Amino acid sequence: MSTHDLEDMGCGTSSSTKDRKSEKVLKAALVIQNWYRGYSARLKARQRYALTIFQSIEYADEQGQLQLSNFFSFMLENYTQIHKKDPELLARLFGSTLQDYKDRQDYVSHIDVPDSYHGPRLQFPLTFTDIDLLVEAFKQQQILHAHYVLEVLFETKKVLKQMPNFTHVKTSPSKELTICGDLHGKLDDLFLIFYKNGLPSGSNTYIFNGDFVDRGKHSIEILMILFVSFLVYPNDLHLNRGNHEDFMMNLRYGFTKEILHKYKIHGKKILQILEDVYTWLPIGTIIDSEILVIHGGISESTDLNLLHRIERNKMKSVLMSPIPLNEDHNNDLKKNKINTTIIPREVKTNGSLSEQLTKHEWEQVVTVFSASNYYEEGSNRGAYIKLCSGMNLRFFQYQVTKATCLRPLYQRVNTIESSAIRILKERMISRKTDLIHAFQLQDRSKSGKLPMGQWAFSMENVLGLNLPWRSLSPHLVTTDKSGNINYMSSFEDIHIQKPVKEAQSTLIETLYRYRSDLQIIFNIIDSDHSGLISMEEFRAMWKLFNSHYSIHIDDFQIDDLAERMDLNKDGSIDFNEFLKAFYVVHKLDNVNKSDSKLA
Repeated sequence: MSTHDLEDMGCGTSSSTKDRKSEKVLKAALVIQNWYRGYSARLKARQRYALTIFQSIEYADEQGQLQLSNFFSFMLENYTQIHKKDPELLARLFGSTLQDYKDRQDYVSHIDVPDSYHGPRLQFPLTFTDIDLLVEAFKQQQILHAHYVLEVLFETKKVLKQMPNFTHVKTSPSKELTICGDLHGKLDDLFLIFYKNGLPSGSNTYIFNGDFVDRGKHSIEILMILFVSFLVYPNDLHLNRGNHEDFMMNLRYGFTKEILHKYKIHGKKILQILEDVYTWLPIGTIIDSEILVIHGGISESTDLNLLHRIERNKMKSVLMSPIPLNEDHNNDLKKNKINTTIIPREVKTNGSLSEQLTKHEWEQVVTVFSASNYYEEGSNRGAYIKLCSGMNLRFFQYQVTKATCLRPLYQRVNTIESSAIRILKERMISRKTDLIHAFQLQDRSKSGKLPMGQWAFSMENVLGLNLPWRSLSPHLVTTDKSGNINYMSSFEDIHIQKPVKEAQSTLIETLYRYRSDLQIIFNIIDSDHSGLISMEEFRAMWKLFNSHYSIHIDDFQIDDLAERMDLNKDGSIDFNEFLKAFYVVHKLDNVNKSDSKLA
């Protein structure tokens, strides 16, 4: 039989049948491919929106710091007049709090290290062995005894005081230098950098460009590793001050709380000495007279000559600048918190870096951020830069993960998205009264509903976060069949807990919204670190705060609330406990929202 006969009998397969099957397989593959591309694009869009929420809220908080900075100037003009220019308050804000040698003896010599202590024991003068000892101990989650912490801080301050405002570093073709950005208490990131790039040494130079602390849970461990490394290799490990090497920022973003939790007995002493150590950290590092490494960026009016001359130890806080800057320059410096490396356009042989910057003869700015998973696990990678003389910059990225393999993208997006929506709702509830008022102004028919456009306009007008509200709306509100938004649904699953039932909602929202600022202010007044302020101090400060922030709340309301919070009626308020009483309750915390999606 011929092949055609077999095909006629059903025993063979024609080429056309094969082609049809191949075409079907190809079409199916294309359908799957298109579906996956769309699915992946939607996931990435959700991730992008979530990160936008984090960044917008963080930027808004940074802008809030400008208002707080202005308040301190206002406070010094008014509060200190009321209290006859309180010398303790002025010293806290602008002066040195320690008398080096005497205080070192008083602080350290009276703190014994018991035999029962099984953590790392440092030997002075420090050596490379102590760096390795610390790293290994911290990997085992051991706590360095307060005696050694204080010794390291005093010794670090002693060396820093001998340094200029800008450290000058030279490279060579055979010696690379590594630049690390913000770590923000992320100890695992530091461990990963050292694993990939090696520990600091005479042949392995590092620059750490500020923001070592806050936000993460292991800021003191990072500080101790960096300070001990600096003491062992003062010419090969360089530290710049960031805006979070600042006692006021620490009050707001967690490092103060970390110290008081880990060092319950000696924590206040550690914090007091840290205030001084911060002020002696160099402002920046200049590499080969060509590259400026500085935290916070520059503006067109940045003057390196001025920065070389300032008394940096007078800079107790970035929120209170004693430098006479013009307003635009001051705002430029404060609003840019990012870690930045500035590289001139080309190597100049006939001019200094200061002259180049003055003439604006610089094409390229590089930002390096070394804290991975900054907002949430999977939200971002960290990075560091390596360079040596005559070579281009080399960038290295990484991401810390506790899992043996990276979680699927949809799981990472769900986690990031859930966290972002949570903090956005908290921002919304803190402005509930203002939002409802804005909605009702648009809702002329009093229906309780608004078109999408009007709802989005009201949200942006009140919150000012520059977010894609239409895309975020499925997470925040419910809509009817016509697409109109039930605007009160924004607040159905969240509320601020009232410490006193009789307190008015406007007052509760205001105290919750400004709780971080108020905590910093009250901590400044509390010069003896007792955690208590008198009712008189509380009233005086609130009146100034109320006036400066243009808050329209009657004094009798705050007086009534303060008296109710003075539980033992001794005339003093535990302000930290007072502010802790204002917290957000998420009613749907235990509900699985993994299937929720951004439009």
